[in-house]
Order: sequence, then structure tokens, then C-alpha cells
Amino acid sequence: MDPITQGTLGAALPQSLARSRKMGLAMLCGIAGGMAPDLDVVIRSANDPLLFLEYHRQFTHSLIFIPVGAAIVALVLFAALGVRRGWDFREVYFFSALGYATHAVLDACTSYGTLLFWPFSDQRFAWNNVSIIDPLLTVPLIALVLTSRLSHRRWPARFGLAWVVGYLALGVLARDMAEDLGRQIATSRGHTPTVIEAKPSFANLLLWKTIYREEGAYYVDAVRIGREPVIYEGASVAALDIDRDFPWLHKDSLQAKDIERFRWFSMGYIAADPVFENRIIDIRYSLLPNEIRALWSIELDAGAQHSRHVSYRVSRDRGADTFDRLWTMIRGLPLSPGL
Repeated sequence: MDPITQGTLGAALPQSLARSRKMGLAMLCGIAGGMAPDLDVVIRSANDPLLFLEYHRQFTHSLIFIPVGAAIVALVLFAALGVRRGWDFREVYFFSALGYATHAVLDACTSYGTLLFWPFSDQRFAWNNVSIIDPLLTVPLIALVLTSRLSHRRWPARFGLAWVVGYLALGVLARDMAEDLGRQIATSRGHTPTVIEAKPSFANLLLWKTIYREEGAYYVDAVRIGREPVIYEGASVAALDIDRDFPWLHKDSLQAKDIERFRWFSMGYIAADPVFENRIIDIRYSLLPNEIRALWSIELDAGAQHSRHVSYRVSRDRGADTFDRLWTMIRGLPLSPGL
């Protein structure tokens, strides 16, 4: 999730347990603990563009790392503020640990993938029941956390936690509805998909991206759930076949190994870019959920030495009508030819 949501949820849990005169301390420690795991984004390499993909949501997000991460947060807060203010280190650590503990579980609710059981497992957990940014989840939570701080009472923070749990549960129901619609789409085409998933589109639980695989190809569509569901048919793309798509690639080259790293990060949802030559896309993410227009990809170089890494690309090319189309689809309205 975004840092604001992570910090706010991190504050809500310790606030829900703190005494009234400790509400400010609980909020501060919870915010710091809730945001701290994402400091793993600083782990980067100028020589290896994919290094940050391996370490983001890795050891700092593992459940077993919570006591260690919380200790680091508590030590920093205590050294910076606690000594001269007379804080009890045990309270600082307890509140920091509660905040830290919320982070990975919330991240696992998105579709990015979180290594909850590192180092025992490299499985990326992605429950796909909330968008990475969702104001409807975040804004009420912020209001309740601030109310808890200003009133020095626990109940607003507890309502905030209940709101988050309820919203995420609603996301599970919405995801399952979207997956059912995806299966209906596949059946209407005479397909029997080997895998099918639904992922929330940007900042809402109404419009979903469905992806299913059938005979070596991925089919991407969008569905708007509700009493009268709306289907926005999309496109298909062949799943990556290295021998077919990159016959010149040496199997022992560093670029070939980077493809497998990208496959792991993308949880298998990769394909040769239908637009840009020598690029491999992560088809899970696109701003418009019925399009195969990836937000990020890797680029290979046919003339590179065996010891050279791939390049990492982020697509910022957006049509002028992109957000108009997205809003139209969220509302469940038909797309006009102009959109």
C-alpha cells in the first residue's frame, strides 16, 4: 500500500490499546513502525536494475522480521526523542512493534506480492483484495486516527481498525465476484482457463482487471461488478516463450537469468511486449484494466555481452483520454467511440 495508509494503519493498532496519556506516543511509534518496512526501497544497484525488485517486500516484510524491525525503529525513536523526554523504552518498542506488524499483512492484500515467510519460502503472497492506493480505505482511517489522538480515546482507533478489516473483507467478496465474471467470459469464448485471477483497478473496488491463461496465451478483460455487471472486453497476448520470442538469447547469459528473476517478481504473468521489440512486460499492471499496456517491463539487448543485465523500463506514456475512460468504466457506463 501507499506510505500514508501504512503509517495510518500502523498508528491505529497501538492507539487502540494505549492509555489516554500515551495516545501521542502510540501514534508516533505506530506511524514510524507502520512505514519503516518500505525503507527497503533504498536497496538498489547501479549495475543491477532488478536488485530492488528482489528486495522490496522481502526480508523487511517477513513476519519473522517484525521483532527485529520494531527494535530498530524503537532504538532510533528512543535515541532521537525518548531519552530527553523520559519515555519508557519498553512502551516505545511495544507500540513500534504493533505498528510494524500491520505493514506486511496489508501489503499482502494488494497484487504486488509480499514475502511473508522469508527466508523459509520465496512465495509472493498477493490476495488481490485492495488497490495499492484506495482513498475510500485511507481517508476515513486518517480521520479516525486523528480523532483518537485529539480526543485521547481508544474507540476512534478501534473503529478505524474495524473499518479497514471490513473494507478488506468487502474486497475479498468483490474479488470473488470479479473472478466469477472472468470465468463467464472465458466460457463464452469456449475456453477452459488453467489460471484465472481478478485484480482491482486503480483506487476502487468496483472495476477489476481479469486475467486468465488458455493454451499459451493470456486474455485480459475488465469487469465492473454490481447488480448489473458490465464487461469491457480487452485483448490477448501470447505468454512468454523464450525460444520463440528471443531465439538469439543464450540460455546461460545474465539476461536469461534476469528474465527468470522478472518472471518470479511478476508471478509468471509475463509476455513479449507486442509494441516494443526486445521488451518483456508484466501484464498484471496497466492503468486501464482491459488493456495490455504494462506499467513496467524489462528490455533485452541482442548485442550485449553475456555478463550484462537487462534494462528496467517504466512506461509513463498515457493518452489524453485515459482517466476519462477509467472513470467511465468505474461508473459502469459504455465506452463511446471517442473514448
